[in-house]
Amino acid sequence: MKKIIILALFLVTVSFDTQRDPAYDVGEWFKFRIHYGFVTAGYATLEVKESVRNNKKVFHAVGRGYTTGMSKFFFKVEDNYESYFDKVTGKPYQYVRKIDEGGYTKNQEGFFNQDKNTILVKDYKNKTEKVFSTPENIQDIVSTFYYLRNHPNINKLKVGESIIVDMFFDDETFKFKLKYIGNEDVDTKFGVVPCMIFRPLVQSGRVFKEEESLTVWISDDDNKLPVRIKASLAVGSLKADLESFKGLANPFTIKAN
Repeated sequence: MKKIIILALFLVTVSFDTQRDPAYDVGEWFKFRIHYGFVTAGYATLEVKESVRNNKKVFHAVGRGYTTGMSKFFFKVEDNYESYFDKVTGKPYQYVRKIDEGGYTKNQEGFFNQDKNTILVKDYKNKTEKVFSTPENIQDIVSTFYYLRNHPNINKLKVGESIIVDMFFDDETFKFKLKYIGNEDVDTKFGVVPCMIFRPLVQSGRVFKEEESLTVWISDDDNKLPVRIKASLAVGSLKADLESFKGLANPFTIKAN
């Protein structure tokens, strides 16, 4: 019995010693400028709030994207994505998707039952309700982002290795794969930021393609904050750069100003 107690204490101690600080907390907010060359096409923001679900405090992440200037006249975008997820497990309780993309609209809410591995999707535009079966540990599109930032293996990946997450989106479950490409120092308006480079990959389907057309630069510190996103297009590329931020849970690492 004594040996078991000592072993248990050792395992707990090691676990706490190797656990890194949480990548985010309530109050985090950041803004991206989306641009094509020198032309600003729009902005996107993500914010972490606090709410209550099932009589417990949970994270409430709110993401908004919108076009601006001349881009608004050619292709108006007003997107609102939200997710309510557990502070400990990262499992989502509910998502909100209310979008208007050039006249293409959706107004949905999804309610997860993680115990029964189901999700109830309420479509307010079409006035329908459907229940879908899901795998264990399912994520929505917003909670996936935060789940990956806190993933215990995020700092242990070798170049070419990936993290795979089951993600529910558009009434389907996708195998979302995040592939680690390497490291790079990125010149930003804040200074030179050491970054990890990732390439999101998903199974081919109606929503996503398998081509490695999207690249994400994430700060190589405890925040795992997105610094730059680049989408390769048929002609040129669309980029999103970190414009401003506040309320980070950890110091933001900058090599030079």
